[in-house]
Amino acid sequence: MNQHILPAIRSMKDMEKFFKLDYKQCVLLDTHIGHLQAILEQMKAHNKEVMLHIDLIKGLSNDEAAVEYVIQQYKPNGILSTKSKIIKRAKKLNTLTILRVFILDSTALSRSIELIKQADPDLVEVLPGVATKVIKEIREKTGKDIIAGGLINTQEEIELAIESGAKYITTSDLNIW
Repeated sequence: MNQHILPAIRSMKDMEKFFKLDYKQCVLLDTHIGHLQAILEQMKAHNKEVMLHIDLIKGLSNDEAAVEYVIQQYKPNGILSTKSKIIKRAKKLNTLTILRVFILDSTALSRSIELIKQADPDLVEVLPGVATKVIKEIREKTGKDIIAGGLINTQEEIELAIESGAKYITTSDLNIW
């Protein structure tokens, strides 16, 4: 088990494997609002902490009212979103927040740094996670802990992301878990 890995759960099969491993935390992706309660109950029964990617919950709009409802109703350990308004509302509700940013070019990098400063999340997930130069720059300019996510498929890529300043790696690649 790598202490820097945050398994990203996309399916029931992923969740079953996750339960058999020693990881304490995960990120829940691609779920349906109708399945959310059962999934979170199973996670709690297995003493697992869940960071919920609220933008990817089917059947739920991703606005401030939705995040407030999800936090009050389901009590996830954290909320992950690409939207600063969602992050701000979750912070007001004393929930761990992760802002996901996509760095496609230098303009996206500049905008993301400003967004991070404005939203003030607890953690920042940088995609693609193989953009190690960007991980280092965002860490230095915002002072936030970084999660590297996306396109990480090897132990070498994990190590490089960590060396570049990432605290965690999110991956749905079961072979890396």
